[in-house]
Amino acid sequence: MIKIALLGYGTIGSGVAEVLKINQESIAKRAGEEIEVKYVLDKRDFPGDPIQAKVVHDYDVIVSDPEVQVVVEAMGGVEPAYTFVKGALLAGKSVTTSNKALVAKHGAELLAIAKEKNVHFLFEASVGGGIPIIRPLNSSLTADEVEEITGILNGTTNYMLTKMTFEGLEFHDVLKDAQARGYAEADPTADIEGQDACRKIAILTSLVCGQQVEFEDIYTEGITQISPADIQYAKAMNRVIKLLATSRKAGNSYCAMVCPMLLPPEHPLYSVNDVFNGIFVHGNVLGDAMFYGSGAGKLPTASAVVADIVDIVKNQGRNIMTAWSSAKLPLLDHKLAVNRFFLRTSESSERILELFKNAELIKVPGILGETGVLTEAMTEEDYEEKAAKLSNVIQMIRVA
Repeated sequence: MIKIALLGYGTIGSGVAEVLKINQESIAKRAGEEIEVKYVLDKRDFPGDPIQAKVVHDYDVIVSDPEVQVVVEAMGGVEPAYTFVKGALLAGKSVTTSNKALVAKHGAELLAIAKEKNVHFLFEASVGGGIPIIRPLNSSLTADEVEEITGILNGTTNYMLTKMTFEGLEFHDVLKDAQARGYAEADPTADIEGQDACRKIAILTSLVCGQQVEFEDIYTEGITQISPADIQYAKAMNRVIKLLATSRKAGNSYCAMVCPMLLPPEHPLYSVNDVFNGIFVHGNVLGDAMFYGSGAGKLPTASAVVADIVDIVKNQGRNIMTAWSSAKLPLLDHKLAVNRFFLRTSESSERILELFKNAELIKVPGILGETGVLTEAMTEEDYEEKAAKLSNVIQMIRVA
């Protein structure tokens, strides 16, 4: 019998308990042993819930109990999650977490401690919710040099952009709808400003390069400036707008970016809608691969956490190695990245074509006093230099 402890009994923690109960028999068969929740750490009590008998309010009860072999961190945020997880690893207990903020900030350090103590630090659910992506990068794709990872990594913003595309709604209206459905938090900043997707692409890039990629170094834009007019232009160009997190290998480094992008129908992420996530991976041997599924939600995310628990139980006594050192990888300046650009401006057509050679001008019926411009490919730096010479740029969106 393997005894585990849950740190937090919110959406993910309660989901893990539920998955362990629903699939108890099959999980025990795959793990080779039965798995039982011994403790739940939470500030709250849960009267009427059978879990109440296992609730403790003191972390030391868990970390000092030799029976507890696996700790599931489901608290979120960096502190006190970092202190608790580090303490558990140092005490010789394996840990699994869905906490992308924790993994992005301290992943390399926690993996090093796990290796030293011959235990495990796993975090499949930190990126893509229920979609398996961490494990494939660590095992199935180790023969490849991953040259690109591009993903729709945030279900909230994808839901909002889908609603704007198909129902023509304003940004603030779809945000209220997302909050009412529980897809967006009361403070949605991390989602709508791209911070959540930024941490996730930092984790994925760190895994493929084996070094620490600081999420603060990644150029990040959110979707707060996307308007119904932008959606109309996108439809006129037979494209859709998606918030993409992208990391591309360039020489000995990577160029990473999070921003809205206009995608054509042939792009593999074009049809990823609603709260679903999609992750495109290109390897130098494999070629292209796609990972698609529920990127968030109680049970899909809990399913990924439980898969980590099973891996931990099956590999007791030996560390599952993940090549991720604390040595920092300096990212390439995003201004060197090459894209096409769509911009809206009230500038004259003559002036636009003077600055942007071979640009395509786009007019949308009903939108007056401005012109849409689809440029040819150029660096971010070149675009900024040319755009600075326009008297008025209403909007700019990059084009895949």
